[in-house]
Amino acid sequence: MGKAEDLKTMLAEGVDGIGLEVDDQGRSQILGYLSLLKRWNRVYNLTTVKSDTDFVTRHLLDSLSIVPYLHGRKIIDIGSGAGLPGIPVALACPDIKVTLLDSNAKRCRFLRQVQAQLKLHNVSIVQQRAEKYHPHEKFDSLLSRAFSSLSSFIACSGHLIADGGQLLAMKGQWPGEEPVEMVAGFRVEGVIKLNVPGLPEQRHLVICKKTHK
Repeated sequence: MGKAEDLKTMLAEGVDGIGLEVDDQGRSQILGYLSLLKRWNRVYNLTTVKSDTDFVTRHLLDSLSIVPYLHGRKIIDIGSGAGLPGIPVALACPDIKVTLLDSNAKRCRFLRQVQAQLKLHNVSIVQQRAEKYHPHEKFDSLLSRAFSSLSSFIACSGHLIADGGQLLAMKGQWPGEEPVEMVAGFRVEGVIKLNVPGLPEQRHLVICKKTHK
């Protein structure tokens, strides 16, 4: 079996392990995104991950592991970077509209290239800092792998959440250094241990909702 087939099998088994239904076209596009990420990473240094196995496990499957917990059809990925978790989510869920928000021009250039080559009609890219972004419509779910603390995440982007919406913070170990009481104006609704096939480290998803408008 060649390397491409190995990655295809690894992705398929991982998607099944998470419990997702992603059709052949979606899986093919996810691998297409991986190919673009690897190519651009050589010049743009978008991620420190180098091996194919780690690309699939630590980026693709890690991103897809949050899909069962998404709320609504209007999603924003804050500090999207190389498009993680937003692009894998958009590819797995073509009926969801995903906005990728990042302030870095180089990263946004890569994201636009992915959008164009993979014809991602459900993806929008915004080059802006979260605290300065004030769209006409707010979002059902805010996602991020970029923030080290919940309080920073909420301070920068809490204004983007629609009524009844949620904030999803992807974390490693939990509880972390920050107690949940520090997240002013929000309540932690749940902390979920994520199932990321092939990843030995712990991953958690912290789900927060506003306690007031």
